[in-house]
Amino acid sequence: MKLPFDLRALEIFVSVTERGSFTAAAMALQLAQSAVSQSIANLETRLGQPLLIRGTKGVSLTPAGETLLVHARSLLQQAQRAALAMAELDGLVKGEVRIGVSSMLGSYYFPPLLMAFKARHPDITLSVIEGGTLSLRKMIDNGELDLGVIVEEHPGSATSGLVSQHFLREEMVVCLPNDHPLATREHVSLEAFFAEELVVFKRGYFHRDFIERLASQHGLIPSIAFESNLIALNKAIVSRGFGITTFLKRVVEDDREENNLTAISFSEPAWLDLSLAWRRERGLSRAEQAFVDFVIEHSVVRESP
Repeated sequence: MKLPFDLRALEIFVSVTERGSFTAAAMALQLAQSAVSQSIANLETRLGQPLLIRGTKGVSLTPAGETLLVHARSLLQQAQRAALAMAELDGLVKGEVRIGVSSMLGSYYFPPLLMAFKARHPDITLSVIEGGTLSLRKMIDNGELDLGVIVEEHPGSATSGLVSQHFLREEMVVCLPNDHPLATREHVSLEAFFAEELVVFKRGYFHRDFIERLASQHGLIPSIAFESNLIALNKAIVSRGFGITTFLKRVVEDDREENNLTAISFSEPAWLDLSLAWRRERGLSRAEQAFVDFVIEHSVVRESP
């Protein structure tokens, strides 16, 4: 059976849909606009149905186009992995690794790791995407990410469709201004923490999930004063006395003097287990395996008591 399309035609089709116009796709692919238009027209002819609706404000997908887009992305990703596997037969580690991390990890944990990894493997391109826990899981599931950092309640626990490798255990601490009444305490109880107005991340981020889970487990209700995914802004709000929050310990320790902040453990220390995760069915390329091995090798696990 002869296929009604080739990979190049699918690449052009996906580019047009993602960029919203033939002109933008032609520029991205370094093709003449007429070549892009002709490729789409040929694809529609071979499939026997329209894929795109042309309009004055760009293009949109027909039902047939929406169906093809899902399969086209999957086929192109598989083709890229096949090409990488063939390139790696010579024993060289090269290619691209797409990694998803939260803003907290991306700002404080991964910069030195990424730079050190790049120094060891200059032929590997690293693409880092910031997102919340839920969005990162979805991006791993649909193939937009090769690896993502997730929070697991139990290291090594099975996550539907994902394989995970634990690499870091870090304490979540109370973060408050130096002159706050709780700042002189050795520990802060959950009751005292949730009695304060809180500065939190938006839903879908592990920071918010942690706070809501902690409150639910102990029958407490958080009083939320500010919602922001910007770490610097959250620190500024806390340092000026408009609320308190909780951060991974290193996030507070790295610049607490500069920001007038204090880090105090909860009465029952709270620990987060962070893992690298990937889709079970697709496995890891040599480049991705090299990255996972490097992170494990260079991570410091702070064990809970």
